[in-house]
Amino acid sequence: MAAITDHDAYIAAAPEPFQPSLQRLRTILSRVLPDADEIVAYNMPGFDIGGTVVASYAAFSKQCGLYLLPGAISDLAEDIAAAGLKATKTGITFSPRKPIPDDLVERLVRASREDAGV
Repeated sequence: MAAITDHDAYIAAAPEPFQPSLQRLRTILSRVLPDADEIVAYNMPGFDIGGTVVASYAAFSKQCGLYLLPGAISDLAEDIAAAGLKATKTGITFSPRKPIPDDLVERLVRASREDAGV
């Protein structure tokens, strides 16, 4: 993907099978973080509050990712594993066939915000 300047353009440029998943994430993140600014940083769409990127998402060739602050991932590690998902220190990868459950996305984003202290 070329350099993208907004969420709409990012989602439109993503592989077509991933677009609904990315739009779903954007909708959930917007709802849970209504006071956040939508930004693009490191060529990934994200949600910034007070200079801290609380959550971001991305599409790759074979999967998508949700990226959060490390405390959110560690706090909900058991729930992530129970959903059959793999996580790194700051991200969870998933496919459109096995998305992150909406309620887990919401809890992760709230935990990330809490980790940021904003």
